[in-house]
Amino acid sequence: MPIELDKLDRRILAMLQKDARRSAELVGAEVGLSASAVQRRIARLREEGVIAAEVAVVDPKRVGRPLSLIVEIEVERERPELVASLKQWIAAEAMIQEAWYVTGAGDYVLIVVARDVDDFEALMQRLVAENASVRRYHTRVALGTIKRSLLVPVDPPVE
Repeated sequence: MPIELDKLDRRILAMLQKDARRSAELVGAEVGLSASAVQRRIARLREEGVIAAEVAVVDPKRVGRPLSLIVEIEVERERPELVASLKQWIAAEAMIQEAWYVTGAGDYVLIVVARDVDDFEALMQRLVAENASVRRYHTRVALGTIKRSLLVPVDPPVE
């Protein structure tokens, strides 16, 4: 359920998504509020779960993970406990950056970063060996990154 956000909340969110280290003084100067008013708004946005986390975005290539892959997984649906176990496994695996439950031919789409093909293959062998619900998987190797972002548009909704 969407939270009621005013124009100032949306401007603050847009700025923080681009640079979460920006000081309340700088944000306030741009939106026309005092630093303390900005801090109160940010605290409320955190409490309400609008701001879910504040993280450092790391370039995978610079930390030895130059290989990005998109993996589509098909699962057996007959045993819900196995699917639940797979979800826990995916959530705990550090090489998996994102995981989506989707419609279409596959059931899940994973975004994976790896050191090399051998590193990725070891992950997939573990995935299949440790998760009996996995029927098959299909992999796409990303040849280049056009856009990588977690920015969410915070424009006012169109009425």
